[in-house]
Amino acid sequence: MRLLQAQIIADLHVQPVINAQDEINRSVAFLKNYLLANPEYKSYALAISGGQDSTLAGKLAQIAIDQLRKETGDSSYRLVAIRQPYGIQADEDDAQLALKFIDPDQTITTDIKAATDALTKTLRESGLVVDDMSRGSIKPKMRMIAQYAVAREHQGVVVGTDHAAEAFAGFFTKYGDGGTDIDPLWRLNKRQGKQMLEVLKAPKALYEKIPSADLEDDRPQLPDEVALGVKYTDIDDYLEGRDVSDAAAKQIEKLYLSTKQKRHLPVTIYDTWWY
Repeated sequence: MRLLQAQIIADLHVQPVINAQDEINRSVAFLKNYLLANPEYKSYALAISGGQDSTLAGKLAQIAIDQLRKETGDSSYRLVAIRQPYGIQADEDDAQLALKFIDPDQTITTDIKAATDALTKTLRESGLVVDDMSRGSIKPKMRMIAQYAVAREHQGVVVGTDHAAEAFAGFFTKYGDGGTDIDPLWRLNKRQGKQMLEVLKAPKALYEKIPSADLEDDRPQLPDEVALGVKYTDIDDYLEGRDVSDAAAKQIEKLYLSTKQKRHLPVTIYDTWWY
């Protein structure tokens, strides 16, 4: 195993092999214990996109909420699922399928198109270009503003979907989808998330589809693997300590090293990790 590979695996706490049911139980217990330890909160708020990660996080959160209600007798515990399309979402059918599978206590839709377009217009009037990549960064930040508004009105906290196969590359928007309160998928790679969804009997279409953040207007439904420049199978193998091609390893390590700051809170004078 490469020296940096071992460091990345340790940093992200990826296991080479998992028992899917054990990891389901582990995540559910984690979600339950967080609310029990913070009784001022009574709900989880989570954006459901129709992809693998939000489907898994949503189902785990709903299981945790159902168990909390049963075990405590407190009916105020809830999962609030949030649909956040930018206008018309190309894979809306997948999002609805995910909601049917998760069966959340409540679903709210907060379309971000008007807010995103208004901010883009304001920024351009200020002299900024605001290209497609910039708009792709604005969209998840708009979504997070709405998620925290929903969470606040439901005495809730925001659940994130970040996991090892994306965290290694900083493949999230800082203070957008990366700005959450609790991440029950942290430590898992893409393959392991699929294994858990299989055990949970999720529709195959939701975890066999081509993953896409779908943030760019000029390149809609751009596959994550194209954006990352490396296949998820190689990422998963690497994170499990297996051998991958030199080209894949170099790309994974380049992404890890170049996005180090995204995996940390703002730097202070006392931090030394960055130099």
